[in-house]
Amino acid sequence: MIGSSVAFRTRSWAVLLLGLLTTASPAAFAAECPGHPDALGTSRTLVVDPREHPRIGTMQYRETLPLKDHEVVLTFDDGPLPKYSNQVLKILADECIKATFFTIGGQAKASPEGVRKLVAAGHTVGTHSMNHPLTFDRMPIEKAETEINGGIEWTSAAMTDPSSQLAPFFRIPGLMRAEGVENYLISRGIQVWSADFPADDWRHVSPDRVYQLAIQRLEAKGKGILLLHDIQARTVAALPKIIRDLKARGYRIVHVVPATADRPATPTTPVEWLLHPPSETTPIARWPAVPNFVFAQTVTLPAPNLADLNAQAAYQPLFPRKTVARADVAATLPVPDRDLFAIPEGSIEVLLSTTLSRRAATRVAMAAEAPRAARGKAGKMQGRKTAHAAHAAPKHAAQAKSQANGAAPHPTRLASLKKRAQ
Repeated sequence: MIGSSVAFRTRSWAVLLLGLLTTASPAAFAAECPGHPDALGTSRTLVVDPREHPRIGTMQYRETLPLKDHEVVLTFDDGPLPKYSNQVLKILADECIKATFFTIGGQAKASPEGVRKLVAAGHTVGTHSMNHPLTFDRMPIEKAETEINGGIEWTSAAMTDPSSQLAPFFRIPGLMRAEGVENYLISRGIQVWSADFPADDWRHVSPDRVYQLAIQRLEAKGKGILLLHDIQARTVAALPKIIRDLKARGYRIVHVVPATADRPATPTTPVEWLLHPPSETTPIARWPAVPNFVFAQTVTLPAPNLADLNAQAAYQPLFPRKTVARADVAATLPVPDRDLFAIPEGSIEVLLSTTLSRRAATRVAMAAEAPRAARGKAGKMQGRKTAHAAHAAPKHAAQAKSQANGAAPHPTRLASLKKRAQ
């Protein structure tokens, strides 16, 4: 009974200690960084088998490294370049951070000491081709093999023991991936690395912009592989601020190494290699894909007729019928006869057609209606005036006709018009 109690307490303390080590804050790893108690440090080492997961990095591939939330892997391309690579190594050493470097064969040939410094500091060293061409997506596979092998040979030549120090990791220059290149790398057991987010430090931007992009994109994904370059002055200037902000936001650094016969891969599940693994709170539906039909030829079906519709004769008038135009229908109206517009000369209509003869025409009509017996001396006077008006009417009518044809009217005195109106 006592023995079982002691054993139970021992197991409890072991579980508690394991939990504290697992959930420790970044400050808990500062003890591993002598002289820098506030260092970010490296939280854990992740061992991967390139053959099990040959392509990683969600910028281009479905899978990425099996990282937990708020875990980051720092990667650097294009070195070594002593002027800036040595400063990057110093910054990482002060924070006790382990990173992954993808070296160029030409740089390793020019600065083999820079490669040895990476190995001596405990960083992982992969390769990045021989000359960094940005044409891997369209170059012949034979040329791609030469670039890949040249980078591996010159980087390995700079190492003391390249067989155990060069990682089978490769990042295609410019991320210009091609299926043939990837298949060749995978056939050799080399893992193809992309990234989860870059900081755009190869562009002509300020160091502060590099810092902002790194943090903003990391916050958007919550974890992942950060792509940087150890040959840029802006990266050297931005890196301390990036590390300081990672520490303030609770991020942890993970060091990635390849699996060997003496160092098996870290146990993982396939779902952990996804950036955001599905959970019970995330509904997932795997609907069947819609097939793509390919028609060999296009056939036009005839239009249906009444027989196809089973229409009865009693209901046929419901359908529209074709209308045949009559050929004997006149296209234009007949021309009216000339007598339709004939007006007798000297009639009331002619007198009324002019403005100056309206009063004279009115008096003619009144005189015709007056009794003959009432005519006297006054009637004779009125007759003279009427005759005078009738005599002037054709003249006015001719003047009106001339105006209608566009001729200018004859000038008439106002006194004459008044006299005629009396």
